[in-house]
Amino acid sequence: MKSIYKVISLLIVTAIVISCGNKNKEETAVAEEPAVAANMVELTAEQYKTSNIQFGVIEEKELSGTTKVNGMLDVPPQNLVSVSAPFGGFVKSTEMLQGLKVKKGQVIAMMQNPEYVQPQQDYIDYKSQLNYLKLEYERQQELAKENVNAQKTLQKSKSDYDSMKARVLGLKTKLQLMNVNMASLEKGNIQSVLPLYSSINGYVTQVNTNVGAFVTPTDVLFKIADTEHLHAELTVFEKDVPKLKIGQKVRFTLANESKERMATVHLVGKEISQERTVQIHCHLDQEDTHLLPGMFLKALVESGSNKVPAVISKAIVEFEGNKYIFIAEKNTSKESGVTQYKMVQIKAGVSELNYTELIFDTPKDWQNWKVVTTGAYDLLSKMKNSEEEE
Repeated sequence: MKSIYKVISLLIVTAIVISCGNKNKEETAVAEEPAVAANMVELTAEQYKTSNIQFGVIEEKELSGTTKVNGMLDVPPQNLVSVSAPFGGFVKSTEMLQGLKVKKGQVIAMMQNPEYVQPQQDYIDYKSQLNYLKLEYERQQELAKENVNAQKTLQKSKSDYDSMKARVLGLKTKLQLMNVNMASLEKGNIQSVLPLYSSINGYVTQVNTNVGAFVTPTDVLFKIADTEHLHAELTVFEKDVPKLKIGQKVRFTLANESKERMATVHLVGKEISQERTVQIHCHLDQEDTHLLPGMFLKALVESGSNKVPAVISKAIVEFEGNKYIFIAEKNTSKESGVTQYKMVQIKAGVSELNYTELIFDTPKDWQNWKVVTTGAYDLLSKMKNSEEEE
């Protein structure tokens, strides 16, 4: 019996030793597997392709000491033309459409009116009489030198000639305003259809007529804007006017885009409106012909304060009351295609024009960071899901 107990005891001890050995091997194997830090998240090559991750950098921005204003894009008065028919008439033809580009001197419409004929007839008649009166005046001058005629006759001849010359000159000016081809008229060709020309290069912004319509001189048929020299008209409350000076930089974004543009304060208005605001005229630092007059904008007028690190606002994610950004790690495995991203806790400061100031508790080498600007919430979701699975 004692020998049986010894055999059983030996088997139990052997089993325990083997079990402990296997457990140690398993623990060693687990320990050898590389662990991902709690503030890191990994994406495989396939996950990276489907995540649509985009990157940006942290920039120095003047987000403090600025004045927030609203405004709109506009063109100077000399770059916006209202086209009318100086003497009215029927619109015989036009090919103008909104958005169409036109050049200075281009025919934009043809006008027709029977009343165009009479001034041209008068001009030809007056021009003929002027030639006769000129010859008569010259003849009276020759007779006066020989004392053949009376001085009164010479004066009468001169008066008739000067009066007719003034009529011809006035009528010629009127016909030129009507866009009559004077060279053709001098040859006796009377025109009942007259052209309207564009006086500037630009784009048609309004078409207020149609073929066959009768228009008067006060009717605006077309509006043409030269968009090569747009400016920003800002509306500033009177309390903020003392902060503004000519030459200050202005950062603005349009209502339909997030792209930041720059302008410079050129003129500060000298009159306060009934709404207690002042108009500020700014020149764009870079012209853009794709912009249109009337576009609304939000702007910040910089007052020269210190620059702060800032990132595009959509790069910041919030979780459990804290704010974070993700930065791409440099130790990405090229062989496996795995990319790593580190979650960095930050404090958000001033937010202006789609940028947010970053405040770090300790100094950071953020100048070299490759920040995730699109897809940050996807990374946060993957990180938290991985933690729950563990």
